[in-house]
Amino acid sequence: MAVRGGRTVRDLRRESRAAVLQRLYFDGPTSRQALGPATGLSSGSISTVVAELIADGLLEEAGSVGSDGGRPRTLLRVVPGSGQLIGVDVGETRVRVELFDLTLVELARAERPLTTDGYDVDLVVEQVRDGVAEVLRTARTAPGDLLGVGVGVPGIVEHTGGPGGPGAVVHGQTVGWDGVPLERLLRATGQLPEQVPYFIDNGAKTLGQAEMWFGGGRGARSAVVVLFGSGVGACVVTAEVEHGRAVEWGHLTVRVRGRRCRCGARGCLEAYAGAEALLARWREAGGRPSAGADEETALTELLAAARPGDGREPDPVAAGVLAETAEFLGAGLSDLINLFQPERVLVGGWAGLQLGPDFLDRVRGHALATALAHPAGRVRVELGRLGPDAVTVGAATLPLAAFLTRGGRRLPATPPRPPSPAWRTALDGRLA
Repeated sequence: MAVRGGRTVRDLRRESRAAVLQRLYFDGPTSRQALGPATGLSSGSISTVVAELIADGLLEEAGSVGSDGGRPRTLLRVVPGSGQLIGVDVGETRVRVELFDLTLVELARAERPLTTDGYDVDLVVEQVRDGVAEVLRTARTAPGDLLGVGVGVPGIVEHTGGPGGPGAVVHGQTVGWDGVPLERLLRATGQLPEQVPYFIDNGAKTLGQAEMWFGGGRGARSAVVVLFGSGVGACVVTAEVEHGRAVEWGHLTVRVRGRRCRCGARGCLEAYAGAEALLARWREAGGRPSAGADEETALTELLAAARPGDGREPDPVAAGVLAETAEFLGAGLSDLINLFQPERVLVGGWAGLQLGPDFLDRVRGHALATALAHPAGRVRVELGRLGPDAVTVGAATLPLAAFLTRGGRRLPATPPRPPSPAWRTALDGRLA
């Protein structure tokens, strides 16, 4: 095969396909004539690549637009039904599984609750497996048709390579996971064919990728995306780390010898911010959520007490705990602003969105008051735009990104191993 500058003709063709697919995916319907300047490819290459992608069922013509003094130009777009992906959010209280088409329109979803001991590894694997089976059944999708499954998890994810290895390994100290080979465990269920890959990463990173691709981070060169759920985490996106890097921001020390954190240390930000710590401090101060209320219900009750909205006076205990939490979170954000000097800070996660704009105003005030003047003067602190499902959407972008990078090529099915010759079978029997 011919080689040009260290790259084969096959590499060049894949890169050309990827350039066209990515431009159409993120910019929407575009004409062949406009794709040339946008991708840097010649008109001949565009014609060849577009013809291939249409033949593969990945692109289709979608109407036309007028041109200055010439014939109308035909628009091209990505075919939504040309691929399906699954995103999984292994949250603090439940596992959410969603099936999407190639344009990330939801086709089916399933949720499985996690009990107080829900981070038992076998239970999580079972809930993911059952959720995947349900969405495939609902949408009548064959497992082999999937482009991949993305999974967002709490903790540090270590990616190990090599055939037969454990794949992604999760170190989730706050949930009792010490080197859990999650990818191997999911693969061992036998639910999906070998050619359907799993992509596992930190939930804050998947949230960050979703917001950068489709939400409040679009157009920004740098951002910090904060996941505010039962705990807190962050994803940092810079020019050097364009796909984002999860940072264990929740375990930044904000008070020496402070409250005990779930990780075992004292004084972590997560011991004061995050829904679990917020509700614990409310109870300790005398707050009384309903018996048996889950975290989302209890947080709703705390907000109703702190902001009655019906002419009643706010409950001073709930209001005080909420104000103190905003101060702690603002201090944590100021550290991120000083360290990374981002254009934007986006606060997402179910608890962050539930606390809402009023709470964010307080957090923003504390953050900008304590950050250094120069980075504080150029940053925008906003709520994320993608809602509480953003981690699941972000998880689905992991196999999607790999598919686009491959130029829309599916991974080949693993051929069955040929039977061992008779001499090998006999020799293995003697050595057994």
